[in-house]
Amino acid sequence: MEIFALSRNISNYLVEDLNKLQENGSEDPNIYFSGDIVQQSVSLAPEILKAEQQTFSEEKYKYAASVSRLTNSLYKNCERLEHANSNGKEFIQLLRNEIKKFRKLQRHWMLTL
Repeated sequence: MEIFALSRNISNYLVEDLNKLQENGSEDPNIYFSGDIVQQSVSLAPEILKAEQQTFSEEKYKYAASVSRLTNSLYKNCERLEHANSNGKEFIQLLRNEIKKFRKLQRHWMLTL
Protein backbone atom coordinates (compact mmCIF):
# COMPACT_ATOMS: atom_id res chain seq x y z
CA MET A 1 0.00 0.00 0.00
CA GLU A 2 1.46 3.31 -1.11
CA ILE A 3 -0.01 5.20 1.82
CA PHE A 4 1.89 3.06 4.31
CA ALA A 5 5.22 3.38 2.51
CA LEU A 6 4.84 7.13 2.02
CA SER A 7 3.79 7.80 5.61
CA ARG A 8 6.70 5.79 7.01
CA ASN A 9 9.23 7.57 4.79
CA ILE A 10 7.74 10.98 5.51
CA SER A 11 7.79 10.32 9.23
CA ASN A 12 11.44 9.28 9.12
CA TYR A 13 12.28 12.39 7.13
CA LEU A 14 10.30 14.77 9.35
CA VAL A 15 11.65 13.40 12.62
CA GLU A 16 15.05 14.77 11.69
CA ASP A 17 13.59 18.28 11.36
CA LEU A 18 11.14 18.12 14.25
CA ASN A 19 13.23 16.45 16.96
CA LYS A 20 15.10 19.65 17.77
CA LEU A 21 14.05 21.62 20.84
CA GLN A 22 12.34 24.92 20.28
CA GLU A 23 13.82 28.20 21.51
CA ASN A 24 11.85 27.96 24.77
CA GLY A 25 13.29 24.49 25.45
CA SER A 26 10.14 22.52 24.64
CA GLU A 27 9.79 19.91 21.95
CA ASP A 28 7.92 20.54 18.72
CA PRO A 29 4.36 19.25 19.18
CA ASN A 30 4.18 18.35 15.48
CA ILE A 31 6.60 15.47 16.02
CA TYR A 32 3.69 13.40 17.37
CA PHE A 33 1.71 13.86 14.17
CA SER A 34 4.51 12.23 12.22
CA GLY A 35 4.15 9.09 14.34
CA ASP A 36 0.37 9.28 14.11
CA ILE A 37 0.38 9.12 10.31
CA VAL A 38 2.41 5.91 10.45
CA GLN A 39 0.15 4.33 13.05
CA GLN A 40 -3.01 5.29 11.18
CA SER A 41 -1.72 4.03 7.85
CA VAL A 42 -0.65 0.73 9.42
CA SER A 43 -4.13 0.34 10.91
CA LEU A 44 -5.95 0.76 7.59
CA ALA A 45 -5.27 -2.67 6.08
CA PRO A 46 -6.33 -4.74 9.13
CA GLU A 47 -9.57 -2.77 9.41
CA ILE A 48 -10.34 -3.35 5.74
CA LEU A 49 -9.61 -7.04 6.16
CA LYS A 50 -11.87 -7.25 9.21
CA ALA A 51 -14.70 -5.62 7.27
CA GLU A 52 -14.31 -8.07 4.41
CA GLN A 53 -14.31 -11.08 6.74
CA GLN A 54 -17.57 -10.23 8.48
CA THR A 55 -20.72 -12.05 7.44
CA PHE A 56 -23.29 -9.56 8.71
CA SER A 57 -23.58 -6.15 7.11
CA GLU A 58 -23.82 -4.34 10.46
CA GLU A 59 -20.39 -5.63 11.41
CA LYS A 60 -19.00 -4.77 7.98
CA TYR A 61 -20.24 -1.20 8.30
CA LYS A 62 -18.72 -0.91 11.77
CA TYR A 63 -15.26 -1.68 10.39
CA ALA A 64 -15.89 0.43 7.28
CA ALA A 65 -16.67 3.37 9.57
CA SER A 66 -13.39 2.71 11.35
CA VAL A 67 -11.57 2.87 8.00
CA SER A 68 -13.29 6.20 7.30
CA ARG A 69 -12.25 7.61 10.67
CA LEU A 70 -8.66 6.47 10.16
CA THR A 71 -8.58 8.01 6.68
CA ASN A 72 -9.98 11.31 7.93
CA SER A 73 -7.52 11.41 10.84
CA LEU A 74 -4.66 10.62 8.51
CA TYR A 75 -5.66 13.45 6.19
CA LYS A 76 -6.04 15.92 9.09
CA ASN A 77 -2.64 14.99 10.48
CA CYS A 78 -1.12 15.60 7.05
CA GLU A 79 -2.68 19.06 7.06
CA ARG A 80 -1.19 19.71 10.48
CA LEU A 81 2.24 18.56 9.35
CA GLU A 82 2.13 20.89 6.38
CA HIS A 83 2.17 23.77 8.88
CA ALA A 84 5.18 22.34 10.70
CA ASN A 85 8.60 23.90 10.37
CA SER A 86 10.11 21.25 8.12
CA ASN A 87 11.58 20.79 4.68
CA GLY A 88 9.35 17.78 4.00
CA LYS A 89 6.16 19.66 3.20
CA GLU A 90 6.22 18.71 -0.49
CA PHE A 91 6.29 15.03 0.46
CA ILE A 92 3.24 15.47 2.65
CA GLN A 93 1.36 16.73 -0.40
CA LEU A 94 2.18 13.45 -2.16
CA LEU A 95 0.68 11.54 0.75
CA ARG A 96 -2.44 13.71 0.73
CA ASN A 97 -2.87 12.98 -2.98
CA GLU A 98 -2.63 9.24 -2.29
CA ILE A 99 -5.21 9.59 0.48
CA LYS A 100 -7.54 11.37 -1.95
CA LYS A 101 -7.18 8.48 -4.41
CA PHE A 102 -7.79 6.02 -1.59
CA ARG A 103 -10.95 7.87 -0.55
CA LYS A 104 -12.37 7.42 -4.06
CA LEU A 105 -11.63 3.70 -3.92
CA GLN A 106 -13.02 3.57 -0.40
CA ARG A 107 -16.36 5.02 -1.50
CA HIS A 108 -16.72 2.34 -4.16
CA TRP A 109 -15.63 -0.37 -1.73
CA MET A 110 -18.20 0.71 0.84
CA LEU A 111 -20.96 0.36 -1.75
CA THR A 112 -19.96 -3.27 -2.28
CA LEU A 113 -20.20 -4.25 1.39
